[in-house]
Amino acid sequence: MEARAIARFVRYAPRKVNQVLTVIRNQRVEKAFEILSFLPKNSTELVEKVLKSAVANSGKLNDFSGLKVKEAWVGQGPTLKRMRPGPMGRGLPYKRKTSHLTIIVTDEGVVPEKRKKKAAKKVAAPAAETEKAAPKKAASKKTAKKAEEKAAE
Repeated sequence: MEARAIARFVRYAPRKVNQVLTVIRNQRVEKAFEILSFLPKNSTELVEKVLKSAVANSGKLNDFSGLKVKEAWVGQGPTLKRMRPGPMGRGLPYKRKTSHLTIIVTDEGVVPEKRKKKAAKKVAAPAAETEKAAPKKAASKKTAKKAEEKAAE
């Protein structure tokens, strides 16, 4: 099941928010929260808030161990145009960018750590058995003939 959370008209530049989103895309939600707590960016507070909202929308706010950040993107919102004083009484324009942030979490395709380890052991065991059961080949026909001649002497 997928759950989505959207934050619109947020006063962060989309470029700066996208730097944070690239780090948490395709991560487990637990790991994403851990990463966000250590990133030295101002927009991590916003991303953490929206991620928490997406988790709550999935209905697994208390136990989000099986969730994964499926998609996370940011788009540009409307630009706020402002003026500041310039030389000789002129007004110089500058722009305040806004963004629209969307995060989608899902519980599909997420395998807990314990299951991954067991699956790896099961796959490794048959491979080891086939190596033991396979007969060893002779290096070449010449060495096989030499070995037979020595055995006959």
